Amino acid sequence: MATRTPLIGAPGRYGAAPIVFAVLAALGIALEIELAHGGWRNETLVHLVEWAPALARGFAMNVAISLGAIAIGSAVGFAVGALALTQGLAGRLARLLVQAFRNAPWLVLIYFTTYVFPFEFSLFGHTVPFPDWLKVTLALALPASANVAEVFRGAVASIPTTQWDAAESLALSRAQILRLVVVPQCVRRMLPPWMNVYAIITMGTALSSLVGIHDLLDTAQIASSTVARSSFTVLTYVATLAIFFAWCYPVSRATRWLERRFVV
Repeated sequence: MATRTPLIGAPGRYGAAPIVFAVLAALGIALEIELAHGGWRNETLVHLVEWAPALARGFAMNVAISLGAIAIGSAVGFAVGALALTQGLAGRLARLLVQAFRNAPWLVLIYFTTYVFPFEFSLFGHTVPFPDWLKVTLALALPASANVAEVFRGAVASIPTTQWDAAESLALSRAQILRLVVVPQCVRRMLPPWMNVYAIITMGTALSSLVGIHDLLDTAQIASSTVARSSFTVLTYVATLAIFFAWCYPVSRATRWLERRFVV
């Protein structure tokens, strides 16, 4: 019987309703605060429009970090996942790494890569900077690789054993069976949970503001302290929530559609 890899954090039966309710509630709080201070004034919206380009540039950093993390994590995860399928010492070490990074706190990994790795290094006589955003990308690539490796393992486990037996009858080695027979069948099974891992990594990039990365959350904090209006603070964080939601929710919905489309 084929097994299916569960989606991580996929949207529930109520879809976007809780998020929409939270946004509307936050907007209601902002309006109530503004009315308590003499009525709604256009300055709040004007300030938000003024800070919108900066918020967009900050979110671009979040997107860049998430894309880099999922790219590096996918490349490493596929290799580690394939290695974890073996029975030797290398396979045991690979499985240990997968469990370690799947259960490691992301903030600890971010602090580790930020303060352990040097700020610059020498390469062929030239000094090359090692920016903090790249360190955060590597930090998030670690749990991404562990989750991708587990997705790969689940996809391989879902392939019927008859496929392995038929390939072995053709005198193919285990590596050839994986590359020529199993992996091509795993691609569509891996795509939905892989996309969901990316959505989770994107939401995790908000932690990068804690180590000085000028991302969306850091920009929202700067805007809030600069304008110093309680209603603007609420509206700014509502906008931050809406931006992350607008980026991640379509990805999560796509994973559900692909899961139904490629049901095993």
